Amino acid sequence: MSRTGKPEFFYGYIIVIAAFLMMVLGWGTFYSFGVFFESLLAEFGGTRALTSGAFSAGLLVAGFMGIIAGKLTDRLGSRIVSTACGLFVGLGYLLMSQINAVWQLYLFYGVLIAVGISGFFAPLTSTVARWFVERRGLMTGIVVSGIGFGTLVIAPLASRLISAYDWRISYIILGIITLVLLLGAAQFLKRDPHQIGQLPYGEDKVKQESLVPRARDFSFQEAIRTRQFWMVCAIYFCFGFSLQTAMVHIVPHATGLGISAVNAATILAAVGGISIVGRITMGSASDRLGAKRCLVFALILMSAALFWLQLARELWMFYLFGAVFGFAYGGLSALQSLATTELFGLSAVGVLVGNFGFSFTIGGAVSPVLSGYIFDVTGSYNLAFLICAIVALIGCVLALSLTPPIRLEGKGELAYE
Repeated sequence: MSRTGKPEFFYGYIIVIAAFLMMVLGWGTFYSFGVFFESLLAEFGGTRALTSGAFSAGLLVAGFMGIIAGKLTDRLGSRIVSTACGLFVGLGYLLMSQINAVWQLYLFYGVLIAVGISGFFAPLTSTVARWFVERRGLMTGIVVSGIGFGTLVIAPLASRLISAYDWRISYIILGIITLVLLLGAAQFLKRDPHQIGQLPYGEDKVKQESLVPRARDFSFQEAIRTRQFWMVCAIYFCFGFSLQTAMVHIVPHATGLGISAVNAATILAAVGGISIVGRITMGSASDRLGAKRCLVFALILMSAALFWLQLARELWMFYLFGAVFGFAYGGLSALQSLATTELFGLSAVGVLVGNFGFSFTIGGAVSPVLSGYIFDVTGSYNLAFLICAIVALIGCVLALSLTPPIRLEGKGELAYE
């Protein structure tokens, strides 16, 4: 929306399209690790815990670097940050095709690609938040649905490439695609609408209802002094812990029960596909209901899906798991930046989303290795999935007790409702 009225075209929609495409390519390829899992295990040997560790290391690095990427986005905008990160991702997959030892797997996937991935959540979602007041939840949901769409498309694509060629050629193809398209899409990003003389969509006609008074935003230093900051960190730790075991181990778990590799890959694709619905639906619902209720609902669904996985033995049962789990996963992803802006405003949204993302990745880094170890010891993933279900319930309890922070103006203190 321009300063003088509604323009014929609002550039924020270009931001949404570019950010969506980058989510598709960045996270879709990253989450294809489970499809390559058996090939990497066969190539280099070792345990499942050791192979899973590369993905876990990548999550940790991506999470930590997401804090830095978010802070740089607050200062410089997402175009510069995402361009650099796109370069890292594309080169990382090209180098993955050349690895000859496990330490190279950790270096290229766990460090180089992970640094690149850090530019595809906090920078993009915080940028969208700056462009939209009205429809912020819906537009954020659309952008993060790119993660689910990427999983839906790229996981089966990777599986077919591996079958037709081999895993090395598959990484070369993915590397070329991501390098070209990520760098191209990043050039359309702009930090905020004021750069081109527009206002955020709906700012001149909507008083956004949020969980906190919007008279003044919280700085990062103020936010970390609130218990709400640490509660959201804990909630997203639980989410990451519960999510990543399934993302890494659901394909080998299903194949171990006699399901074909191609069908097992479609389970992962189903998780990604249904997560698109969850991201858009829960993002839009948060505009009306607020982030807290949506967080609670999504965590209940995630826990229920993981309990159901204890019983799953046939393909249809795995598809049902994928539908419920994917919806919850998508909703929780969309709510991360929305809960941040509702609680703490826009002043430090990039670095705050980065911090919550780091908490998510700490949980996500621990669980795949733990689950791989549990399988190595017990020969089954059942205990691992049960632990994840319980952790998701803990996150739900934390979300139920989440209340908005309130600044006591004039006293330099923070209090809570």
